[in-house]
Amino acid sequence: MDLMHVQDAKMQKAKPARGSVHTTVSPCITNIVIKNKEAKIHLDPAAFCTCFGETFLDKTYSNWQEKFIPIEGIKFRSASQDMHSLGILEEAIILPHPVGVIRLRVEFVFMNNCTSQNSIFWNDYLNIYGIEINNHKDRYLNIVEDKIQTFSFILEI
Repeated sequence: MDLMHVQDAKMQKAKPARGSVHTTVSPCITNIVIKNKEAKIHLDPAAFCTCFGETFLDKTYSNWQEKFIPIEGIKFRSASQDMHSLGILEEAIILPHPVGVIRLRVEFVFMNNCTSQNSIFWNDYLNIYGIEINNHKDRYLNIVEDKIQTFSFILEI
């Protein structure tokens, strides 16, 4: 490979002390409305599917066991552990922001050993809806429809 013209990338924020870059990143968490209740959701670009644990369910639903769609024959892993999926729950979530409000219909996979306090949302539905996370000084969430950017807002993290 011939690298003729290489240029250094410009940092958008102040450089942290040597050896501490890993401590400067904050998780990408934003507010949503689900079942007329405010909640937080973790936007994770490495997550295979949209999922949540019992803590999130207990805060959001009553009688959630009755609303499940059974799930069988699929194995999930997170980092180095097996995730135990019990079912799928379909729900509309609302992303409120100053430019406008959008509603997304999603299926959450319930993992009974998910330790996150928030729901984890990413690869499946953000790809389906054309939602992108951009990092440029602030973290922006862009919703793109038919190659036209319809919303762009700073995530509240």
